[in-house]
Amino acid sequence: MSSRTHRGFALSLLAALGVAAPTAHADTPTDAAALARYQTAERIGQEHLAKFDTLDFDIYTHQKWERFKENHSPDILVHYPDGHTTKGLVAHIAELKPQFVFAPDTRIKQHPVRIQSGEWTSVVGVMEGTFSQPMQTPSGPIAPTGKTFKLFMSTVGHWQHGVMDEEYLFWDNASFMTQIGLGK
Repeated sequence: MSSRTHRGFALSLLAALGVAAPTAHADTPTDAAALARYQTAERIGQEHLAKFDTLDFDIYTHQKWERFKENHSPDILVHYPDGHTTKGLVAHIAELKPQFVFAPDTRIKQHPVRIQSGEWTSVVGVMEGTFSQPMQTPSGPIAPTGKTFKLFMSTVGHWQHGVMDEEYLFWDNASFMTQIGLGK
């Protein structure tokens, strides 16, 4: 990427953050304050992304439910791919636990895309596992197929006071069902 492209990207990022672009000689108090705000937002965003890595790679993957409070507000609002929501950490964890009943090896081991801007972060992860145990449904249990799944998922999180207070989860449910042998 050329230095002109880097400068254009940096100026666009600063504008998106509501920070005035620094002049060629950032020696005025206004320029120094703008730079300080940008640096603070960048540091906080990087801290949130580090928490996201720990959340997905360790806490979620190893079902350390008691540690979800390290990254989630007690009254978090979570939006799921099918359009429903939950309110509160207890309800969010209750939504996640069934995944590990029929696919106990469910895991996220990588975030190939990581984006942050102040209070917002977004990661694209790769969720993998095996449909190796019966899946409980309202119509009764479904026998395991032994098929594996590997799909991209995305999480967009809004952070307040060091924890997410709102989370948007995205993955392709049709692809998931096809991969585990329950869809077309």
